[in-house]
Amino acid sequence: MSRRTKERLINIAIDAVLTAVCLLMILPLVFLVSNAFKTPQEMLAWPPTIIPDDPTVRNFRAVLSDTPLLRWIGNSILFSLLSTVCILATSAITGYILGKFRYRVLNVFFAIILATAIVPFEVYMIPLYFQAKALGILNSTWGLLLGYLVMSFGIFLIRQNVIHSIPDELLEAARIDGAGEFWIFWRIVLPLLRGALGALGVLAFFQAWTAFAWPLIVATTRDSYTIEVGLALFQTGFTVDLGRLSAASAVVLIPSITLFVLLRRNFVQGVASTGLKE
Repeated sequence: MSRRTKERLINIAIDAVLTAVCLLMILPLVFLVSNAFKTPQEMLAWPPTIIPDDPTVRNFRAVLSDTPLLRWIGNSILFSLLSTVCILATSAITGYILGKFRYRVLNVFFAIILATAIVPFEVYMIPLYFQAKALGILNSTWGLLLGYLVMSFGIFLIRQNVIHSIPDELLEAARIDGAGEFWIFWRIVLPLLRGALGALGVLAFFQAWTAFAWPLIVATTRDSYTIEVGLALFQTGFTVDLGRLSAASAVVLIPSITLFVLLRRNFVQGVASTGLKE
């Protein structure tokens, strides 16, 4: 067997494995959307079908009429957008300072930030809850936001990008020309970090969008639920309303997929330039 033939067979095998993995990953989503259009009898039939025999929108009507689903989605979108903006701002400023300013105390500060990344959120969730209660921001977007203002991984990501993609000579040239630190940060640093910030924005949005434990204890009224907490209402201790749960989950997929499609190029570029290279 020639070397060229062997390489071609290896490439075909790699493509086959990757295709199989992609199908396994996307199959649950396909069944989720398919179940949203099925009747209860067809949903429990075996073997399951991907294309419904008798498609119906009854599950969507029931979800939209019996639950404040759109309000929950609105709460989640507002919470996720505000959290994304706060994380982008704190990560960009802190990452730039840690990456380009040489002070010993900053190394200690960076070590502390990295140490917080290994502490589970559930460890300090209860003390944070009492802080939110003392501030009187329970059952509000500000209460949800309190636990999602800073992302330690985001600071690390931006710091690595600042070190590897922004040369010191460029910043020094701007300072020699009389530019202030804020002007340098706003007009030079941020445009060069666009790819990394795009990737971080996607990660921050989905972190807030899929948050469950913190919204569960901060939002206790029905109108203040996020979509993740709202979806949990379709499951009780003994039954699961699969039809409505599938319909609600299918609707929830729309904003997240739309965001990923819009920012997928920045996401890939940002992850590829995270500074994992030397």
